[in-house]
Amino acid sequence: MARYGQRPENALKRANGKHNPLNAYALAITNVDHVAFKPFQFNLLEFIDVGKPARALDTLQEVFRNKKWAYNWSESVLEPIMFKYLDLCVELKKSHIAKEGLFQYRNMFQSVNVGSLENVIRGYLRMAEEKTENAREQSAQAVVDIDDLDNVATPESILLSAVSGEDAQDRSDRTILTPWVKFLWESYCQCLELLRTNAHVETLYHDIARMAFQFCLKYNRKTEFRKLCDKLRKHLEDICKLPAQVANVSIAKPETQQLNLETRLYQLESAIQMELWQEAYKAIEDIHGLMNMSKKMPVPKTMANYYHKLAMVFWKAGNYLFHAAALFKLFQLSKEMKKNITPEELQRMACNVLIATLAIPLPSAHPEFDRFIETDKSPLEKAQRLAILLGLFQPPTRASLLKDIVRVNVVNLASPQLQELYNWLEVDFHPLMLCSRVQSVIESLQAEENSSLVQYVPALQDVTLVRLVRQVAQVYQTIEFSRLIDLAKFTTPFHMERLLVDCVRHNDMQIRIDHKKQCVHFGIDLSESQREDNPEGPTLQSMPSEQIRNQLVNMATVLHQAISIINPNKKKLEREKLRSQMVTNYHEHKVQDHQRILQRRKIIEDRKEYIERLNTAREEEEQRR
Repeated sequence: MARYGQRPENALKRANGKHNPLNAYALAITNVDHVAFKPFQFNLLEFIDVGKPARALDTLQEVFRNKKWAYNWSESVLEPIMFKYLDLCVELKKSHIAKEGLFQYRNMFQSVNVGSLENVIRGYLRMAEEKTENAREQSAQAVVDIDDLDNVATPESILLSAVSGEDAQDRSDRTILTPWVKFLWESYCQCLELLRTNAHVETLYHDIARMAFQFCLKYNRKTEFRKLCDKLRKHLEDICKLPAQVANVSIAKPETQQLNLETRLYQLESAIQMELWQEAYKAIEDIHGLMNMSKKMPVPKTMANYYHKLAMVFWKAGNYLFHAAALFKLFQLSKEMKKNITPEELQRMACNVLIATLAIPLPSAHPEFDRFIETDKSPLEKAQRLAILLGLFQPPTRASLLKDIVRVNVVNLASPQLQELYNWLEVDFHPLMLCSRVQSVIESLQAEENSSLVQYVPALQDVTLVRLVRQVAQVYQTIEFSRLIDLAKFTTPFHMERLLVDCVRHNDMQIRIDHKKQCVHFGIDLSESQREDNPEGPTLQSMPSEQIRNQLVNMATVLHQAISIINPNKKKLEREKLRSQMVTNYHEHKVQDHQRILQRRKIIEDRKEYIERLNTAREEEEQRR
């Protein structure tokens, strides 16, 4: 200490020397001119010079632990010291020590100089990202193959590494890349915890959240992505519970709501890219909650992005009904809000909505069966929750969506081939040509390059086959299985047989397959019938079982018609008898009714006079006062 105090230029030379591996901020440290920092400065430079960064870090820790000095220094003095402190923490991968220093620095400058705090945190994360990227370039391992960075050395992994024949490259990857990825993840979490309730650094908090999402995407960290989503959700809950203070983040502010909404949209986009569909659905629920919390609706661009992502999540979940409903909401929003929309863009959106609606599987004829299945949540409750996410009062149905797209002219805005497809599936009844017509449309869709409509082809084929079976059942009582396969142009015998079984299970159709005679029988059981009086889609005639079901109603109608024909004057006589009874009843009670009306009128007049007297007395009393 004495010789460095006499000749500090020797320490400065060694700090900036070519042998010093940690001299990124040494020049800034040496330029700090503060009496209280001189002893720490000489110790720091000495330890750096002799290659002992851990001892140098201990020296800097003493600076921040000594609050008597540190709180009296300005940011111009402490900022270069803080940068060197964080540089040593990054070099030694000491995230917990970096957290301690950052919390101390936040307490000093969060209300005095927020810019310095933001510079320090961004610099810290930038250093951690650079080190991690360098380690990634040195390692041949592109992605870390550890499930959870918070539990790197599990007993299973230790045993597996002991018995497996991993080569030197695998071991070097585990020692080079994994620690830096773990350190970077811990750095993001610490900074988010540091800034979560401070209103002055709210923008920085959301920037770091997006950086953490990019980290999860870059290194394919699915476990950390789930933890990050839960952490942000917990932070939002804590913000809602905070008391109203100037320094605290307030969810009532429109700026805070907008920042949280943008971060959740980025979270949704990242979840979709990582194919974490459950997290994507949770993000959608969070976005919907933030929208309801806001007093004004988000901008149309944000809502369009929301509906687009929602439709994508529903499609991946196999929920074709709500996928089509989301696309329909997106179409309505774009048509109403987008001023310079082109006819080509409008046609493309109409085609998406139309083919998505046509691809919805035909509904079950007995939906009330779901009420008797003991599950945690009934399908109706789930459908209502999904409808709320779309801003609908009740869950949509395939029939209601078809009515809506006809009402808003979606069918006429679509391409001519899709208009024909709609007519063939929903209007015309032609089982012999149905599949061949639909197949021509499917081939034209598959011929187009980069067409987004190709994804609907398998679902559209299944809907067409069910339509074919329903129409064939209204024409044939028995049909050869080979003939049915010939009518269905794009299926196999196994797939057709499975589809017939599903039709019996879900649509309650009466179908029996005779494998011995290789034929299919339709509607031979008269003891049961479909629940719906009017079957969905084009129909030619009612099935025999449906005719039996309505036999009593038809019989009652015919009997009423026969009675009117046999005795046409019966109703006239009944009316005259009823009229005479009404006239007799009137004459018997007319005097009593007249007296009651006069008495009621007198009561009303007396009450009016009484109220007028009260008002007059009150006015005279007020004037006298």
